[in-house]
Amino acid sequence: MPAEKLRPRPLVVVFTLAIAGGVLAGPPDSQLDELAALIKDGKYAQAEEGARSLLTTVEKRGGADSLDAAQVLDLLVESLWRGSKVRDPMVVQLAERAIAIKERALGKDHIDLAKSLANLGTLLRLSGDVAAARPPLERALAIREKTLGPDHPEVAKGLNSLANLMTDTGDYVAARPLLERALSIREKAFGPDHIDVALGLDSLATLVQSTGDYAAALPMRQRALAIREKSDTENPNLASSINNLASLYYQMGDYASARPLYERALALREKLLGPDHMDVTQTLNNFGYMLHDMGDDAAARLLLERALASREKVLGPDHPGVAIVLNNLGNVLEATGDFAAAKPLFERALAINEKALGPDHPRMVGPLNNLSNVLSDLGDYQAARPLAERALAISEKALGPNHPDVAAAMTNLASLVA
Repeated sequence: MPAEKLRPRPLVVVFTLAIAGGVLAGPPDSQLDELAALIKDGKYAQAEEGARSLLTTVEKRGGADSLDAAQVLDLLVESLWRGSKVRDPMVVQLAERAIAIKERALGKDHIDLAKSLANLGTLLRLSGDVAAARPPLERALAIREKTLGPDHPEVAKGLNSLANLMTDTGDYVAARPLLERALSIREKAFGPDHIDVALGLDSLATLVQSTGDYAAALPMRQRALAIREKSDTENPNLASSINNLASLYYQMGDYASARPLYERALALREKLLGPDHMDVTQTLNNFGYMLHDMGDDAAARLLLERALASREKVLGPDHPGVAIVLNNLGNVLEATGDFAAAKPLFERALAINEKALGPDHPRMVGPLNNLSNVLSDLGDYQAARPLAERALAISEKALGPNHPDVAAAMTNLASLVA
């Protein structure tokens, strides 16, 4: 997923709960299936409402610590994180409660525990706590591999989730074989045109795109969208594939191909998810910055300011997703000559990323270069140069010498040395 802007290059199952002596008599399958279908169709608010209602019913019938309750909790938590409700600590408590119930009733290695662990890990990842997210995701994957074997589609889900976390932390080398294995499992299990294959293609393309190999990412993005166009009704996954292809075209400099895709993705996401969902802000951020690159800074600023307000509202002020928009909005302000307004945005983005991701994460490069640029614009070359040098060192270490971000960092530093 394209994110930050670096001058001069654009950045941008419900499981049956088996117990000794037989199968648990849980909530009617039809009710659980209906909730799962709502989630699959992107109707997260309806799924949340239904899960809360069903949870009340099963707690009255079997108690708050029943396996029935844990099944419903899994669906409730999934509806919440998919609906971008990741900031409320109560959601983490719900996820942890489902895990605790299952561990007491089923033991620590039961296959049904994997769903709850994966929920917790994904929730923590989306909330920005990447260090806490890794143990539950690794544990969920280990349980699935041990119980189901290495080539089961549920294992592919676990591989995908763990690899997405690694991609978030900039560990592309470790993430890539997991994503390639997950895609291979899905193609073998379902065939080449299955919806789950589209998910695997988009995940792998995101990583490949992050390494700057746009030519390799393009057929993956195109194939993923073609599968979804053929198989999906209007739902968030289709919108994601549209947005992803738009962002790749943008990074390739093909604005004419990217713009109608961005417009379509934004309209579909707003219709399905509401104005403040993280998927909506993703498109606002990426489309907004492309408009800046096309010279329409007034329109770009409107979209980026809206994206920033939504992300701060949903994620809080110190989330790395907020830093992405701060960085891009700062670039728009700098381009319009408002250096004094741009500088604190870059400083804030840099501080958020350093605290959340660490000092050597690739996402540090954008704010470092951009803060260096604005300090240079303000005439403070002494303060600008060490930031540019640090950005170049991080780029070369994390991305390799041939990545476009390395070239951008070298250009920035050269402008200060000249």
